[in-house]
Amino acid sequence: MHEHFHAIQDAVVVTAVILTLGYLMAMRVSNRKFGRWPVRRPFLWILGLVTAASAFVGPLGDAAHENFIAHMYGHLLLGMLAPIFLVYSKPMTLLLRALPTGDARIVSRVLNSAYGRFITNPFTASVLNIGGLFLIYMTDLYVWMHESMILFIIVHLHVFLAGYLFTISIIYVDITSHRHAYWYRAVALVAALGFHKALSKLIYQSPPPGVPTGEGRTGAIVMYYGGDIVDLILIIILCYHWYKKETSAREAGADAGMAKT
Repeated sequence: MHEHFHAIQDAVVVTAVILTLGYLMAMRVSNRKFGRWPVRRPFLWILGLVTAASAFVGPLGDAAHENFIAHMYGHLLLGMLAPIFLVYSKPMTLLLRALPTGDARIVSRVLNSAYGRFITNPFTASVLNIGGLFLIYMTDLYVWMHESMILFIIVHLHVFLAGYLFTISIIYVDITSHRHAYWYRAVALVAALGFHKALSKLIYQSPPPGVPTGEGRTGAIVMYYGGDIVDLILIIILCYHWYKKETSAREAGADAGMAKT
């Protein structure tokens, strides 16, 4: 596995570059068809890709392959923080703007399919996200993925995609297949936060096989408090959107009442 890790790092860098170029090309097409795409969004896209890639490449990526504490910092960046940056770059909105009308309709049908609605349900996304982490750290999967390059790629790809899916199921800033009520998303977020905390405590009590006890406990602390910080960001965003909606509804009601008088 060690001899293949540099190949994985190279693949991550190449993928990040391709995704960056793809985003910039889509933005150019969108600008011609609909008007200027905000500059902050490609910045957030690149920031999200760099954040995700740092779990594999650079000092943290090098250390994360062998050190559980560094691995846990990488987990937070890859599965929790990077998705927030990427969601705010609105990649699905940009994709639909850049695609030809026929292709955009196909993508829209996929997003609005029963499967699309199912996996973007906040509770389904929570199970895929947190449930996957339980499998990684509470079974021998953590050991196996460091012995198999294919399994290593699959596990980390799942962590990233599940984290992104969970983020888009909680905060609606990009196109989504179905919008759930704020209270529904808030309950799912609190439940996911609770299970994430529970998992970090289980890791503290019993680190994955092969991880030294002290290293495992420190990694669990990083997961516990680092997860709190990222979850707090999601909570603030969700509450802010909820507040804006309620304020707009009250103002609309007040305007309607004044019109009647």
